[in-house]
Amino acid sequence: MTREPSFEVVTADGTEPGSRLLVGTAGVGVAGLTAADHFVTHAETERLGHVRSRNLPDITPFTDGQPRHPIRLYGVPDADVTVLVSEVFFPVEVADPLADALFDWADERGIEETTVLHGAPFPHSETEHRVFHVATEAYRSRHFPEEEPDIGPLAGGFFDGVVGELLARSLDGDAPPAGVLVTPTHLPGPDFDAALRLLDALEPVYGIEVDESALRERAAETKQYYADLAERMAALQEGTSGGDGREYPGDRMYM
Repeated sequence: MTREPSFEVVTADGTEPGSRLLVGTAGVGVAGLTAADHFVTHAETERLGHVRSRNLPDITPFTDGQPRHPIRLYGVPDADVTVLVSEVFFPVEVADPLADALFDWADERGIEETTVLHGAPFPHSETEHRVFHVATEAYRSRHFPEEEPDIGPLAGGFFDGVVGELLARSLDGDAPPAGVLVTPTHLPGPDFDAALRLLDALEPVYGIEVDESALRERAAETKQYYADLAERMAALQEGTSGGDGREYPGDRMYM
């Protein structure tokens, strides 16, 4: 009996997925997952199914006492898009079996291209808080025909794991055209600003707009939280250097 990781895409009979697959997975800063999850929550979508995993450490997330599959598929009929949302962080070694399952299903369902929403903590300047693309030639010709597109090419680097495998399959002609919309992320996360940038990129690529007000409120709350935390840490440093002999403040409840 094999103990190798495997995946199976499970969808209900009669479901009609959109021909464009949009992927958002958990990663550093969870920007891609946050963007994809916000999209399916605030757009007109329908649940299509889920991806079942075997021989892999898994999670079962829940909200208000109700569990859900961690890897889910949604249809967006008005946009001809299918969205894969994964709350699971995929180890590098499962990239092959996951890509096998996704593209076997995609081939049966007539998926014509794949777009990955991805955040990565690569070195960048303040002026590079924007979205870049890494895409196969066929994908670029569809979405970035101009020499200087608004979503410019990322200068250099590499993708491993699932993102790298999805691109490699397309390069080899074993999968539809593929592109990655990538933006820099910041630790510790979740990086809501990065997720907002990815959502904004869906408008020029797919003509999709979604209400971002709730996500912008969360971004503002997170910024305020870390600003307050920095002030408390600064006050702590001043207190410990004041020569009163205490190493810690009397009340550490909010540290």
